[in-house]
Parts: sequence; structure tokens; C-alpha cells
Amino acid sequence: MISLAHAQTAGASDPTGGLMQMLPLILMFVVLWFLMIRPQMKKAKEHKSLLEGLAKGDEVVTQGGLVGKITKVGDNYVSLEIAEGTEVVVQKPAIGLVLPKGTLKTL
Repeated sequence: MISLAHAQTAGASDPTGGLMQMLPLILMFVVLWFLMIRPQMKKAKEHKSLLEGLAKGDEVVTQGGLVGKITKVGDNYVSLEIAEGTEVVVQKPAIGLVLPKGTLKTL
């Protein structure tokens, strides 16, 4: 009786070695990579290059919505002039957008 049970399981081996069972998992990871992870990495790289290119006189918008002109650039902080005679210090990563020159005059 034991020999019959052993004989039945011996013939049912998978010729692909289980690769077909792993294929949907691998496919889901590839789709996740191209739809979510890769665009996020690209956006982070663009933001890093934006922060490295900041210079005195640039007009910027912070992530909190403050609009101002850069008066001083440090390693981790930036001084913004948000009104004549009014300066605030913000962290560099809080800068969200660099505006074209002269934008503050039109606001």
C-alpha cells in the first residue's frame, strides 16, 4: 500500500521547477517598480538638484506656500525675504519650486 502512494506522487513533479508559481509575484514586483518606485526616485532626484542649484536672488515658493526671494543660502537653511524688511529662515528641503525672475513683482 505504501508503494502505491509513493508511485502516485513521483509522477506529479513540475517540469518547470515551480517557476510558473513565482511568475505572478515577479510580474507584480516589476509593475510596482515601474509605476510607483521609479517615478518617485526620479522626482526625488529632481528635487535634490533643485536644492543644490539655489542661489541668492532666486524667487522661490516653499511647501508651506510662502513666496519670497532668497537673501542667504547656507548648508541646511535658506533665508527668504517675504516682504521688504521681513526675513524668515526655512530649511532647504522646504523649498518646493523656483519661480522665474520677476514673478514677485507681478504678484
